[in-house]
Formats: sequence, C-alpha cells, structure tokens
Amino acid sequence: MKNDRRDFIRKSAAFTAAAAWPQAAKTNPQIPNKTSEYIKDAGMQLSLAYFWGIEPRKVALAKQMNVLGAVGGINPRMVNMNDKPNYNAQVIKAVKAAWETQGLQLKVIEGPPALYEKTKLGLPGRDEEIEQFIQFMKGISAVGIDTVCYNWMPVISWARTQTDRPSRGGALVSAFDVDAIQDEELITKYGELSHEKMWQNMTYFLKAVIPEAEKLGVKMALHPDDPPIDNIRGIPRIMTSVDAFKKLIDLVPSPSNGLTFCQGSFASMGGEGQGENIPEAIRYFGKKGLIHFVHFRDVKGYKEHFEEAFHDDGKTDMYEAMKAYYEVGFKGPIRPDHVPTMFGDSNEHAGYSTIGTLFAIGYIRGLIEGVSKA
Repeated sequence: MKNDRRDFIRKSAAFTAAAAWPQAAKTNPQIPNKTSEYIKDAGMQLSLAYFWGIEPRKVALAKQMNVLGAVGGINPRMVNMNDKPNYNAQVIKAVKAAWETQGLQLKVIEGPPALYEKTKLGLPGRDEEIEQFIQFMKGISAVGIDTVCYNWMPVISWARTQTDRPSRGGALVSAFDVDAIQDEELITKYGELSHEKMWQNMTYFLKAVIPEAEKLGVKMALHPDDPPIDNIRGIPRIMTSVDAFKKLIDLVPSPSNGLTFCQGSFASMGGEGQGENIPEAIRYFGKKGLIHFVHFRDVKGYKEHFEEAFHDDGKTDMYEAMKAYYEVGFKGPIRPDHVPTMFGDSNEHAGYSTIGTLFAIGYIRGLIEGVSKA
C-alpha cells in the first residue's frame, strides 16, 4: 500500500512538472533553448504572404510556427492614410510599424507601387513613374526593408484559366491551359508591341533605378513571367527562361539587380518533355549572390499546360532544390506560394489557403533541416 502511495506521489509530481514546462521554459534561463544551439532555418528567412492586409488567424498561426517574416504591398488604407500615395515615406513607415505591432517583420515588398504600364510599355509619363519608384526605394530603405519583388508583365500579370481544378484528395489548385485563351481578343490599344521593345523598356528602367538601388542597399528581385509563354492577347512576355534572366543581370551588372527565384515559374518553362534544371539554375544565380527572394513551390506540366501541386507531388526534386540553396549560402526571405486549397478552407484567394500554407511550411522547414544536417 505504501509503495502504491509513493508511486502515485512520484507520478503526480512528474505530471505537475511536465504541465508547468511551458511557463518554466519562459522564465528559467537554465533550461536550454534549442534555437541557441543551431542557426534557425539555416539562416533562411521563412515568411508568409499577406496580400489582403493583416489576417488575424494567419498571423496567429505564423507566430505559433515561428515564421515571422511578412511579404506584401504598401497599402495606405491599412494605416488610414488614403489621402497619401503608396510610395509616400510616411505611409511606408506606418505600414511597417503596423506589422511590427503584430510581432512580424515586413521583409519584402511584393507588387511595388509606381511601376505600371507607363514604365513597362514605354509610354509618356514613365519618367515620372520611375522617379516615384526611386522615392519608394528611399522610403523602404529608411525603415530597413531591403528587398523588392517586381515583375515585367504589363496589362496582364499572373494568369490562370482555372482556379479550382481538383487535385490530390479533392484539394483545389490553379491551372493554365493555353487553348482556353486562343480565341480571346487581342489588346491593341497600346499600339504595336514587340519583345525587343519590352527589353528596351526594361533596360531604360534598370539603368535609371539600379544605381539608386545600389546606393540605398535595396535588392531588386525580378519575378519570372507566369505563365512563361511568349505573349498573352498580344502583350509580349520576355522573362520566360533561365537565359532571359542571364541577359537581365548582364544588362546592368550590380548586386542590386537580381531575381525572385519562383520555382514553379521556372519549373513550368519549356515545352512538353522539356524544362529548366532547377538545382542547376539555383546554383548559377545563387553563386553570384543574385537570388534575393524565393517562392518555394512546384507544378505539374509545362508552360502551355500546367497546374499547381503540393510540395511533395510536383515535377521538381525539392530536396535537391533546397540543397542547392543551402550550398550557395542563400540567407534571404523564402515563402511558400500557390498552395492547394485544402478541405475546410476557403478558395476565395486561390493559391493562398491557410491550411495549405501550414503543410507547405512544415515541408519547407523539414527540407531545410534535412539538407543542413546531411
């Protein structure tokens, strides 16, 4: 009987100690903190996209996962400054502060202000737009934001022909089939456009902006065209291959003139049975220090016909991709992108399901730990 009583007391004490562990871990400095024993996420800055402002559920889950980087735009409405343009320094400062009150750091401006059709199509007024863009760069640099993800897709940006295609287990994914847009009317109001003209417009922009970015310590990270086809409705698209990005960095050589390595976009380049070698491309640009931001995602198919995929269900060897980032010493922001919409979640913002994002972060973090301890 006494022995039974002693066992009960011993077990009860152990249970009480275990239940008190979370509080003790916060207050007792002698309890080892695992994050002090290794470099968190191999130095990569895990982040999530917030294109619709502060989403309380997503923010709470991000903090629970210890994913404290935020990626988004500059929205004056978010900070009650609708009377000011989104490149205004006060607006930028207020938006960054709003994220900090949530316990997150705004790491990347994705979809920057003052970079629209006038600049990309070489229309009257582009010099004013470019000057506003330089003011925007000064504003983000002043508050410690150093990465801008932009694209060269005027008029028609990210494009899909379906956003609810059933995938594994009934999850919904976005997809693109070029046949579905063959009969769409050409956009002619901007005059005659060509790939050569698009390259000329980009060169004009880069020569004006990159020297200023370099002075400010701002990294310009160009996103590939998505989908990476030659044109959509008569609008030329030029950032559709690894070779195009090699040309980009040679136009205005600078540590500020780099890219967003969107794996899904690069994986969908090429025709049927073709495609870019993802680890090889990561090593090429990564060794030059020009991968400034990563969209870690995957697809099935090729540029004319593809669909998004779960991170463990696409065409790319994701372990080898992560190994390449690790080997080149990538330490920049990295986020999941275009995740499937999973059961119980909304498909209102296709590609940005909260539950799908949880799966993606677990997968990405597991890969980072795997390659860093191999």
